Amino acid sequence: MIPVHTFSGQKVAVLGLARSGLTAALSLAAGGAEVCAWDDAEARRGEAEATGVPLTDLAELDWTGCAALVLSPGIPDQYPTPNPIAAAARVADCPIICDVDLLARAKPDANYIAVTGTNGKSTTSALIGHILSAAGVPNQVGGNIGVPALDLGDIEGTGAYVLELSSYQLERTPSLKPNVAVLLNITPDHLDRHGGLDGYVAAKRMIFDNPATGGHAIVGMEDSASRGIGMEMMVRGAHKITPISGSARAAGGVYGEAGILIDDMEYGQVPVCDLKPVAALPGTHNWQNAAAAYAVARLQGIDAETIAAAIATFPGLPHRQEIVGAIGSVLYVNDSKATNSQAAAKALDCYDAIYWIAGGTFKEENLDAIAPSFERICGAYLIGDAAARFEAIIGASAPVHQCGDLETAVMRAHVAAQHDMDSEGGVGVVLLSPACASFDQFDSFEARGDAFRDLVQALEGAGP
Repeated sequence: MIPVHTFSGQKVAVLGLARSGLTAALSLAAGGAEVCAWDDAEARRGEAEATGVPLTDLAELDWTGCAALVLSPGIPDQYPTPNPIAAAARVADCPIICDVDLLARAKPDANYIAVTGTNGKSTTSALIGHILSAAGVPNQVGGNIGVPALDLGDIEGTGAYVLELSSYQLERTPSLKPNVAVLLNITPDHLDRHGGLDGYVAAKRMIFDNPATGGHAIVGMEDSASRGIGMEMMVRGAHKITPISGSARAAGGVYGEAGILIDDMEYGQVPVCDLKPVAALPGTHNWQNAAAAYAVARLQGIDAETIAAAIATFPGLPHRQEIVGAIGSVLYVNDSKATNSQAAAKALDCYDAIYWIAGGTFKEENLDAIAPSFERICGAYLIGDAAARFEAIIGASAPVHQCGDLETAVMRAHVAAQHDMDSEGGVGVVLLSPACASFDQFDSFEARGDAFRDLVQALEGAGP
């Protein structure tokens, strides 16, 4: 835990005492702040109290002199309806921040690599950390991925904090000054929390609002919103810009060309490595992730050969096109992190003969992003709240099977894939890439992916 001394002697409210909020409260208390912490869940209040965190019902708080409200990212402060505590803080002109902002205040001179995007930010952040470690550069990876910001370890000297940042966190991180800021892509997501697409785009571009001196911006060129932000950044001139792409030339940047990673940062179009054999990075979307990580590493002074060797050994992340089994000629792939159609489309684009498990809590209006893949879907095995809606959208474009729950879907997809591959040859893929949130049937996408992995491993034990 990193103590935060910048609020010493001041009153700070903390709302939300899950892992990041609890650590924030403890860090503030260790730094001498007067902490007023609360969570609407009685169990979390009990856990916090057991660690020594002082509890205050924030509905009754006198906001006079309160220096900040540390608000957990999942709690809305504007859209669709502001939490009453957040609304009270706004009326009192009390700044609303998150734990990442506390890290930036605690360590203002640290080297920060910040990564955002609708899709791919976890893979990119982990890959950056993997490359830095392979090069002997001290680093800590956290934020929206894995470890909360204030639970990261101390880094001295030339090391770096690699922070995955969601749109929610970016809106509450005014103190962070990234040395390198990465925007991978923007597609519609979380629109209810940002009042629409314009608000979501505005939140993502906040990663560039407060650069460190000499700060670099790495910007994806594969969607219009990100390209527009990149052009704006070039006009502003506050950053040095490195464009990236997984499928087309990015002059002066890094890009994938038919799976070959090209370094054009000095306009030399130098081939670096072949990404196609890297099992953890399939598809053009992952080639863009690799381009982003490569650009970051080069800006940290790491040579191309070291970066290429590290990319080749990247193990990937759970729940992100994770190969969890192979039975006969069928692969079983856990892409539970694909909680929107754009993410699912990227996974579907990587395979032929797909037995697609999809459904859950649908956050969008259509499946247009997935439509080009319908002809390669041998069967859609639908689960959860969105199942009937998905069937109506898919229509006759692909065979549809209503399964209800994940266990039924895995078994039916398994049987069909094994039968078809035995009869027709080739390689089939049973792919969990739901295009939906998990909360109708699971506590998280991780829980959903873990359940899929367990079901596949049970199949492997029984044989096809």
